[in-house]
Amino acid sequence: MSIQRIEPGARMSNAVVHGNIVYLAGRVGEGESVTDQCKSALAQVDQLLAATGSHKSKILQTIIYLADMANFGEMNAVWEAWIDPANPPARATSEAKLTTPKYKVEFIVTAAI
Repeated sequence: MSIQRIEPGARMSNAVVHGNIVYLAGRVGEGESVTDQCKSALAQVDQLLAATGSHKSKILQTIIYLADMANFGEMNAVWEAWIDPANPPARATSEAKLTTPKYKVEFIVTAAI
């Protein structure tokens, strides 16, 4: 089975396709608020899924890291407006120290093609 790397760089690829599964690298967004960062990161997810021939309706699992669980409700509001309500994925959310203090949320997505 072949492996296709989407937007490869020196340290990572933004997505990897193996078989009928696409694995996205963690996506963080721009903006000051959790809402803005979520919308920005999920727009990146949309773009990468489209580049691999997938769609948010085909997401199998999402792992979400929040810098502060106090922002869980704010993140969930954006998430619930974005996901395909007929095809919600398996999901886990936890608090984690992200790569820089400016990041408030990170999404890691696995989807079918």
